[in-house]
Amino acid sequence: MQPLTPSSIHFEHTLRNVGIVVLIITLGWYVQYQARNLINGPSLTLSETPTVIQHEQSVTLTGVAKNIVSISLNGKPIFTDEHGVFSDTLILENGYTIMTLEAKDRYGRATSLSRTFVYVPQT
Repeated sequence: MQPLTPSSIHFEHTLRNVGIVVLIITLGWYVQYQARNLINGPSLTLSETPTVIQHEQSVTLTGVAKNIVSISLNGKPIFTDEHGVFSDTLILENGYTIMTLEAKDRYGRATSLSRTFVYVPQT
């Protein structure tokens, strides 16, 4: 075993300090990455937006919800798969109908998405 010299002690301290800095940077990045859901909040996206004028009395709404614990269509709970994909059918009234999707996250924050439809039966 070699005796410790001032330069080897300095190298060991430098190596230890670099290791600590790398650990702190990695830990900071990991915390920021995991906090992204808390920062972003809930989100709703429709895969396809149906046209406003409808000639069928039902409209199927499909989309993706992220960072949510509950989702509803006009107040009725609907469900997502493990990837956040949802699909539900809305029955249109004669004339004008408003569709509202609402999602909440585990912190109580909510987001909503509204669309209007006009049902005109084909003659």
